[in-house]
Amino acid sequence: MTIATELMINEEIRDREVRVIDENGDQLGVMSIQQALALAEERGFDLAKIQPTARPPVCKLLDYDKYRYEQAKRERENRKNQRVVEVKEVQLSATIEENDVNTKAKMAIRFLEGGDKVKVSIRFRGRQITHSEIGRKVMDDFAERCKDVSMVERRPVLDGRNMIMILAPKAAKASFAERKAKKEAQAANDVSNDTRP
Repeated sequence: MTIATELMINEEIRDREVRVIDENGDQLGVMSIQQALALAEERGFDLAKIQPTARPPVCKLLDYDKYRYEQAKRERENRKNQRVVEVKEVQLSATIEENDVNTKAKMAIRFLEGGDKVKVSIRFRGRQITHSEIGRKVMDDFAERCKDVSMVERRPVLDGRNMIMILAPKAAKASFAERKAKKEAQAANDVSNDTRP
């Protein structure tokens, strides 16, 4: 349910007194609900209760249809900008060869650069479970190979016959470094512009 549908408007407001804010955001003071409704009708607006928990409740004069339209537009924009993070899985084994580890690491790095999380798992077969420290070494080595683009969100944990580790992308830190580099480049550019005759 959206915020727009939760607002009580006009005759739905049952409080005796309300604090009224006009369409420009200026406070008009506390008045009876009848006075507030008459003022809203006189100015051609709806009376909407925007803070029902305040004492007295706060109501604002606004064009409710326009408000609902803008609210829906904002929600559509937010949904469009939203990125769904998927969890991709990379399976290793306790006896994995060097070339296979490199191939799997490249695949994981590609997923991480795409903004997805990576679940790294090792399934222990037969008696391998008694040597889980070998699996932990494989996991630590794998995390080390991906450290430039990832951080370990969940350390390797034994879950039945599986060992699981979660890697998350380092996107926030990279963007901070990019912003810092951009600022430094801009400062250097400004200095070179100031020194020209």
